[in-house]
Amino acid sequence: MRPDLIHLTADGVSALLDVRRGRLPALVHWGAALGPIDLADATAIALTDVRPPAPSSPDDPVRLAVLPEQHTGWLGRPGLSGSRDGESWSPWFRVTEVRTGTADADGLITLSGGGRVELEASDDTAQLGLELVIELSAAGVLRAAATLTNRGATYRLDDLSLAFPLPARAHEVLDFGGRWAKERTPQRGPLNVGIHLREGRRGRTGPDAATLLTVGEAGFGFAHGEVWGAHVGFSGNHRHYAERLSSGEQVIGGGELLLPGEIVLEPGESYRTPWVYGVYGDGLDDQARRLHRHLRARPQHPRRPRPVTLNVWEAVYFDHDLPKLLALAERAATVGVERYVLDDGWFRGRRTDRAGLGDWYVDDEVWPDGLTPLVDHVTALGMEFGLWFEPEMVNADSDLARAHPEWIMQTGGRLPVEARHQQVLNLGIPEAYAYVRDRMVQIIAENDVRYVKWDHNRDLVDAGTAPGGAPGVHEQTLAAYRLMAELKERFPGLEIESCSSGGARVDLGVIEHTDRVWVSDCNDPFERQEMMRWTQQLLPPELLGAHIASPRSHTTHRVHDLGFRAGSAFFGHFGIEWDITRAGDSELDQLTEWIALHKQYRELLHHGELVRMDPIDPTLWVHGVVAPDKRAALFAFAFLGRSDAAPLGRATLRGLDDGTRYRVALLTGEDSSGGQPVPAEIVLPGRALRTVGVQVPLSHPDTVWLFRVEAEEWAVGQAVKGTLPALQ
Repeated sequence: MRPDLIHLTADGVSALLDVRRGRLPALVHWGAALGPIDLADATAIALTDVRPPAPSSPDDPVRLAVLPEQHTGWLGRPGLSGSRDGESWSPWFRVTEVRTGTADADGLITLSGGGRVELEASDDTAQLGLELVIELSAAGVLRAAATLTNRGATYRLDDLSLAFPLPARAHEVLDFGGRWAKERTPQRGPLNVGIHLREGRRGRTGPDAATLLTVGEAGFGFAHGEVWGAHVGFSGNHRHYAERLSSGEQVIGGGELLLPGEIVLEPGESYRTPWVYGVYGDGLDDQARRLHRHLRARPQHPRRPRPVTLNVWEAVYFDHDLPKLLALAERAATVGVERYVLDDGWFRGRRTDRAGLGDWYVDDEVWPDGLTPLVDHVTALGMEFGLWFEPEMVNADSDLARAHPEWIMQTGGRLPVEARHQQVLNLGIPEAYAYVRDRMVQIIAENDVRYVKWDHNRDLVDAGTAPGGAPGVHEQTLAAYRLMAELKERFPGLEIESCSSGGARVDLGVIEHTDRVWVSDCNDPFERQEMMRWTQQLLPPELLGAHIASPRSHTTHRVHDLGFRAGSAFFGHFGIEWDITRAGDSELDQLTEWIALHKQYRELLHHGELVRMDPIDPTLWVHGVVAPDKRAALFAFAFLGRSDAAPLGRATLRGLDDGTRYRVALLTGEDSSGGQPVPAEIVLPGRALRTVGVQVPLSHPDTVWLFRVEAEEWAVGQAVKGTLPALQ
């Protein structure tokens, strides 16, 4: 027995798969939950997906599978592109087995609460085998992956991508651009006939990656409008696309972007795609929250409170002076820091970024007693010790490059153009991989390293394997994942941060092996407001490194007060990127209060549900987190400019329970009105907060106001309820 239709449903989402007559699965519905349906309902829904033949089109209705097939008459982008010396380039797969983890049944199988479907298919003529895995998580996140197996002579694979259908009402696109120090800048436009194609050829995710390519109803926002998004969970070259045909069909999808000749399958060999995620939502917040719940349900998701972190880069740069670093540690412990990270510059020959990469030995000229004096001091102060590495890179001016020039990625008998004075170390070469692994293992073991800041500071250009120069981005990416996984296996409890020139490796592939991402090298709080806002479309705030910047920003040279810097970092994985040995007593007192306040609300901040209000004015962004039981919330009012209107009136607060009365109290803020701008405390039902709102404070720009919201009849408890006064 084999099912005809499979209904995956969870958390308000349904995915209905048509697997009749041995054909590859087609998603005849993906979106809002269908509710309880029987076989007759499911069959009727499948029939509504059949388009009538149009003039000058195939006589049989075109059927769009999750792996789009050209033989069906589909004239959009095919799911599989490849050939065997010009043959077997348009396969016709027939499903031979369907596995759902439940008892076999004819007709309809329903998997409530999510589920997994595995399908085996083959084309005997093309001598190709295919396995498709389609999952719907308990959070309602859809994902699919395909494995292609060659059963004949050598087969060259050019592309293997998956696609999910879009309804006709979805025709506005949102994705992201950006650059170094300004990652994930939103961009919107119409989905016209043709392909909206976003290709990443950097060998890493990139600061300008599409990130989550979303198509939705016209004018969709944070709280309204159905949206459907796709994300390729891979940190190497990748492709996202949305396509609209003149015949009306629309799809969204993607896969790994393969370089010419990168995947050549010999008899019996296979290639597996990355996971391609599909995320539906009723508004962008609903879409983001599904991803957050999905990630938080993983067994490896960080469970303990996220340690407040001091990273020393902007305090000392390459000047590793032990007394200064010890003084930083003492100040850090005094203000409440829990993790101390020594950044770039600790290893042999590393006085600038022009030399030393690859020589992973503690520099005995700078550190004659090793890192031990610093590590011992940090741990004695009650903090964890973290260390910076850049395992995938090498300087030409290094002992490693001089000893093994063949380990540098290259093609065409030449070295690639340098970037940041460095080249890429080919971890696809087993000996190079073993060298880096062994050096990292020794350093981590000898210095009680609990946290690795894993950097990746250049794009992969001409990324081939010597001597022939065959492309190697695919193998390099998998090797990096493998190295991360091996280190975590050897050192249980080790945490890894994905840093890549800041935020250029932020994706659902690397987050399977890491515990947070560095959102950007730009800590300017004004710029960080936008980057944090949109990086949360993919990842929850506890995975986003967010540090209190130096008073004068390293990247923009803007000057901001401590309240704006701290308020802008408050909702992420909180930390400091600032030489606090130069801070005055008043600044240290304020910093201590901010850290204590963050710790007090950390449980709520990192387990609550994201809420972003659609702006009532472009100069005011209101966002917050609401506890899963809706008994408490924190909201931020971020003033990012001077409005044409002042005062702005009322702003609504979403996400609360309509029938519960809430006490809204000011935690922090800067009064610019000359008097009390808003009531210090107000009590309103959730419905009133959602529909009427609260008065917006009159505020200077570059200011963040924090408001605590608590159910009036509820004792909030020690984890959330605070006694600290509003910060001045």
